[in-house]
Amino acid sequence: MKNFKQIVSSCLIVCIALAGLPLSAQAGIVATDEVSAMGAAAANRDKLETFLARADVRQAVQAQGVDAQAAAARVKAMSDVEVAQLAGRIDQAPAGGDVLSMVFTVFLLLLVTDILGLTKVYPFTRSIR
Repeated sequence: MKNFKQIVSSCLIVCIALAGLPLSAQAGIVATDEVSAMGAAAANRDKLETFLARADVRQAVQAQGVDAQAAAARVKAMSDVEVAQLAGRIDQAPAGGDVLSMVFTVFLLLLVTDILGLTKVYPFTRSIR
């Protein structure tokens, strides 16, 4: 019992001594461009999610042999730059939507990620890893 009390008291002494040490914090100025870029990235992700939720897009994606849920999960895993590029292509599509080119873009994106070994959507690909 005496050893236990010594161990506990030693730990408490160390904890109390370290509690008095000052902790350092780092802060920086956040530029307006960075904040607006974060908002734009969220808006682009929302745009892609609503685009993939459309019935005609889901049918076109499934016609290519891709599960619509897997495509949506892959979009969620994309970087902000990739999302911005894909959202830009949606904006450039004519009214009524050129769904086939968008589906082809998603197909190529999934194919490349399969080949790189990041996903396993298509059974006919071999990973380079």
